[in-house]
Amino acid sequence: METQNPRREAAVGTAGCLTAFAGALAGLALWAPYGKDGLLDGFEGATNWDVVRYGLPLMVIGGVAAALAVFAALRGRKLWALGLVAAVAGLVAIGDAVDALAGPPRPECSDPC
Repeated sequence: METQNPRREAAVGTAGCLTAFAGALAGLALWAPYGKDGLLDGFEGATNWDVVRYGLPLMVIGGVAAALAVFAALRGRKLWALGLVAAVAGLVAIGDAVDALAGPPRPECSDPC
């Protein structure tokens, strides 16, 4: 299969990879406060490893999908962008279902702590 302009396709492919990498970094940056709270700020040393097990992959994959959705929309690929937005919505639903970004348990107290 011969391409029309291989340099342009290479540039678009490189831009897509850089966009995906930037999305992964954004997902990691958005996950970091939850990860810190889930691992270090627990009551009596309690940690929530689900934040790492489920939250980290969901946030990184969601960041990649969201960035590629924007990239596809800017390139005029509406069906690809719509599919990626649906994937992000699915990841949000999964994350909400497994409570992936919940922090560690907090102490119960009757008076203001």
